[in-house]
Amino acid sequence: MGHIGIRDLEVYAYHGVYPEEREKGQTFYVSADLYLDTWKAEHEDNLDASVHYGLVCESIKDYMTREKYLLIERAADEICENLMEDYPKLNKVCVKLYKPEAPIPMPFGTVFVETSRSWTEAYIAVGSNMGDKENYIRQAIGMMEETRGIQVEKVSELICTEPYGYTDQDIFLNGCVKIKTWLPPEVLLKRLQEIELALHRERKIHWGPRTIDLDIILYGEEIIHTKDLSVPHPDMTNRMFVLGPLDEIAGWAWHPVEQKTIHQLKESLNEREAKKHD
Repeated sequence: MGHIGIRDLEVYAYHGVYPEEREKGQTFYVSADLYLDTWKAEHEDNLDASVHYGLVCESIKDYMTREKYLLIERAADEICENLMEDYPKLNKVCVKLYKPEAPIPMPFGTVFVETSRSWTEAYIAVGSNMGDKENYIRQAIGMMEETRGIQVEKVSELICTEPYGYTDQDIFLNGCVKIKTWLPPEVLLKRLQEIELALHRERKIHWGPRTIDLDIILYGEEIIHTKDLSVPHPDMTNRMFVLGPLDEIAGWAWHPVEQKTIHQLKESLNEREAKKHD
């Protein structure tokens, strides 16, 4: 991964908690680190294979001056996320936003905030067993695509499967979606739950009927255990309706707990199921 650095870009803008800061404005400085694959640019000497740092500087000035924010944290966030959206070649952006004229009643050099965004591959299991199942799934995928910070890259074939856990219900339509995202895991989970709610998901019976079910199966190679989220999904190795579609689009993906590929996990589950019927 290559690295392009921009240091101390001067921008006059109107951000601050105090009204006079948003009225009179002040000078800010922005430093940005842009990470991308520069191999082709290095070997072909072709600007189209890289990112034009002059245009990036113009973009940063535009992001800084189009709105007025109370917090420089918010302004730095806008720089990061807009750069990630407007320059698709970027894999990661780190921004430092300096405010040397901050209203602090004592001598100081400067204050700054630092933030970053980077793309992470994640896999979302999708399922429905109520109403127009395929339509619910397609709507959910469409809503993911419309979410800032999520790009849908692959969608598996949708397969019909028997209910899991609570069996007194209709068959499911299941699949898996590969996305790349800069949303942190907990924020991604919140967005998926918002989509479920918009599509009338109700949580009345554990493993019960639902219009749409969206589960984070893998988030990069991270291992996450919080009150609300466990990744990799703790029961995915026992679910062929997850491993089958996931193997179709990402058989090479790595399970950081089991230390196996998805394809290996699917084959292991096939062997376990075959032994049950011997």
